[in-house]
Amino acid sequence: MSADTALIVIDVQESFRHRPYFVEDGLAAYLERQQVLIDGAKAAGIPVVQIFHVEDSGPFSEASGNVRTMAPLNFEPDAVFRKRRHSALVGSGLDFWLVSNGIRRLIISGIRTEQCCETTTRHASDLGYAVDFVLDATLTFPMTDASGRTWSAAEITERTQLVLAGRFARILAADEVLAELAGQAAA
Repeated sequence: MSADTALIVIDVQESFRHRPYFVEDGLAAYLERQQVLIDGAKAAGIPVVQIFHVEDSGPFSEASGNVRTMAPLNFEPDAVFRKRRHSALVGSGLDFWLVSNGIRRLIISGIRTEQCCETTTRHASDLGYAVDFVLDATLTFPMTDASGRTWSAAEITERTQLVLAGRFARILAADEVLAELAGQAAA
């Protein structure tokens, strides 16, 4: 990783606590990994970009007061963008910011693993960005399919790892990213 790298923190917002599918399982571990990743990126001089998902009504609307960083995560982003689509690269201005700042490698983290994080990863890869998907710095929730089967968050995360690895992204843990950042700083 080098100066052309940015950490993208997708949809880590209070809005999720107001959705019927929200569960606390895994939340504390995820937030700890996310904070460590943000702090490591900041220490290495890597810009941290925060993305918020917004909708016209409900808990993702600006009027709800929930479009703010999920507590207890604490950081000052270098740039903030709002999106209305699954990919953070559609209609948010992020793509222009990345090009303007010479960013060619994205470190993807956030909520939900298989939705906005995965979609942004696929989109970024198709646009020619090198992408690192930080699996333990993403979070999702159980989902029930059309046949009535409930897929656990772990199963959904495993599926995302399977479909992204080697095709759209390198799959890394936060500690691996931090080790690379530290090695870059030492060089």
